[in-house]
Amino acid sequence: MAFWWPLLVLALAYAICRFLFMLIPHNVPSIDVDDSDVLEDGSQMQENGFIYVPPRGRTQQADPKVQCYEPATMKYLGYFPALTPAEVEERVAHARKAQKVWAKSSFKQRRQFLRILLNYIIKHQQLICEVSSRDTGKTMVDASLGEIMTTCEKITWLLSEGERWLKPEYRSSGRSMFYKKSKVEFHPLGVIGAIVSWNYPFHNIFNPMLAAVFSGNSIVIKVSEHASWSGCFYFQIIQSALAAVGAPENLVEVITGFAETGEALVSSVDKVIFVGSPGVGKMIMRNAAETLIPVTLELGGKDAFIVCEDVDVNHVAHIAVRAALQSSGQNCAGAERFYVHREIYSSFVSEVAKIVKSVSAGPPLAGKYDMGGICLQEHSEKLESLVNDALEKGAEIFARGSFGNISEGAVDQFFLPTVIVKVNHTMKLMQEEAFGPIMPIMKFSTDEEAVMLANDSKYGLGCAVFSGSQGRAREIASQIHCGVAAINDFASNYMCQSLPFGGVKHSGFGRFAGAEGLRACCLVKSVVEDRWWPFIKTKIPKPIQYPIAENGFEFQESLVEALYGLNIWDRLRALVNVLKILKEKNHPSNVWDCLQALGNVLKILKEKNYPSNGTKRND
Repeated sequence: MAFWWPLLVLALAYAICRFLFMLIPHNVPSIDVDDSDVLEDGSQMQENGFIYVPPRGRTQQADPKVQCYEPATMKYLGYFPALTPAEVEERVAHARKAQKVWAKSSFKQRRQFLRILLNYIIKHQQLICEVSSRDTGKTMVDASLGEIMTTCEKITWLLSEGERWLKPEYRSSGRSMFYKKSKVEFHPLGVIGAIVSWNYPFHNIFNPMLAAVFSGNSIVIKVSEHASWSGCFYFQIIQSALAAVGAPENLVEVITGFAETGEALVSSVDKVIFVGSPGVGKMIMRNAAETLIPVTLELGGKDAFIVCEDVDVNHVAHIAVRAALQSSGQNCAGAERFYVHREIYSSFVSEVAKIVKSVSAGPPLAGKYDMGGICLQEHSEKLESLVNDALEKGAEIFARGSFGNISEGAVDQFFLPTVIVKVNHTMKLMQEEAFGPIMPIMKFSTDEEAVMLANDSKYGLGCAVFSGSQGRAREIASQIHCGVAAINDFASNYMCQSLPFGGVKHSGFGRFAGAEGLRACCLVKSVVEDRWWPFIKTKIPKPIQYPIAENGFEFQESLVEALYGLNIWDRLRALVNVLKILKEKNHPSNVWDCLQALGNVLKILKEKNYPSNGTKRND
C-alpha cells in the first residue's frame, strides 16, 4: 500500500493543476464584423424592400447574377455575381498561394483562430440565426439547433482533440522490419473545394472550412445559389477571425454562382467535399475523374425510424415529430420513413397526430411559429405530388398542422406538417427523398421485417431504433445498411463530433467529422526509418545481391519460413538454414559444421516430441 500512496498523491495533484489551469481564461480577442447589410433596418433592406417574384419555367442559371430573397416572405435581399470559370481559377490560385504560408502555421495559431470564432458565435447567436432564418425560412430554434450547436461542438472537439489526430501515428513494423520505425504522417492536401447545400448555410460553410484550415489547407467554398446572401455574410466572420490571427489573405474564399461555377471549382482544387443531391454528386464525380482528385459526397437520405412495442410511446412520439419537422423536414439526417410495431401502432399514430396538429407554420420572424417555410421555389409542389401518389395508392392523411399569417406571395413556400398512414413501399413517398415535413407511418410485426423494410431503400445515410431493451435496439441497428445509427435517439451522432458522418449507397461515400473527416483533408504519408540508426542499417544479404547466388531462392525460402512459419521448431530450423547460407558465403570452415550439428539436433527434437501437424505426442 505504501507504494501506491505517492502515485495517488501525484495523480491528485495533476488533476488539481489541470482544473486550476482550466479556470485561467484564454486571451481571445473580439472581432468586429460589419452586419449593416443584414440587419432589418439596414440600408440594403430599405433599398431592396420589395417582393421578389422568381421566374418560373426556366432555369436561373442564364442570369449572370444570383438573386436572393426570403423564402418565408419573398422579400428581395439583393444579388451576387455568378462567377465565371476564369474568376474561379483566379480565386483558387490565390488560395493556393496562401496555403503554402498557412501550412507552416503552428497548432497554437490555428487553435486561436477557432477560439476567436467560437467567442464570436456565442456572443452573436441571435444575429447568426436571424440571417439563416431569413435566407432559408427556418425558425430561430431550428437555426440554433442545426447551425449554432453543431458548429460550436465541432470547434470544441477540434480544440480538444484536433492536434492529436494530425500528429504522426506510430504503427508496428512487423517481423521482417522489426529494426525499423513505422509511422503515418498527415500533411495538408493543398486547396480543398467545397460545394455546399442551402439547408444549413452557416454550418455547411463552417463544417468543411474548420477541418480544412485546422489541418493546414486553404479552402474555396461555393455556396448554394439558394443561400448566397447568408453565405457571404458568414464569410465576413471567417475573414475577420483569420485577420485577427495574422493568417494570409485568401486562405478561405467563398464564391457564388451556378453549375458552371461549381464545375470550374472541381477542376481546379486538390479535393472536393460536396453536400447535395445524388444527381449532382454523380456529375461532380465525373468531373473529378478528369484530374483524379479525391471526393467526399454527402447526398442526403431516406432514414428509417423504427419503434418497437416496448417503448414509452409518448416519449418517442415527441422525438419522432422533431426528427421529421426539424428545419421543416429539410434535414439530410431527418427521419423520412417511420416503422412502428403493430401492437402500439394506433397509440403511436394518435400521439404523433396530437403533436402535429399543434404545430403552426408561418414566417419565422413575423410571429411565434413552430415551423418555417420551404426554402426552394416549387419544392412544395414536389411534396404535394409525393402525397398525391401515396393517396392514389391507398394511403390516408391522418393529421396536419395549421398555417399562420402568410403573405399571398409566399403561400407556395409553405407545406403543412402531415401524418400519413396506410403507406407501403410501392409509393414514391417511401422511396424518394422528400426533404419536407411529412411523416409516413407503416406497421411491422417482427424485428426481421423492420430490418428488411429499413434496408429496402437506395439510400443509406442513417437510422434511429427505439426499444425498451438497448440490446434489442443495437441488434436491429447493426443489421441496417447505413453509415449512422442512433439507439433510442434521433441524429445524436452528429452532435458527437468525434464520430465520422456519412453514408452508403445513394447517400454517398467518404466521411466528414471525427478523426476520419479531419484526416480526409490530408495527404496520408507512410514513413519508415531505421530504429537504431546509424548502428543498424539495411543491408542486402549476400545471396540475393546482384549477381544473385545459386542458392538465392533457397535463402529466400528459408527466410520466409523463419519469419512466418506456424511451428516454432520449423522456424528455428529455417533460421539455422538462413545463417548457414550466410556463413557459407563468408566463413565456410568450422562454422558450417557447428550450424549443421545444431540443425540436426533441432530436427531430432522435433521428430521426438512433435508430429508433422505440430501437436505434442503423448509417448
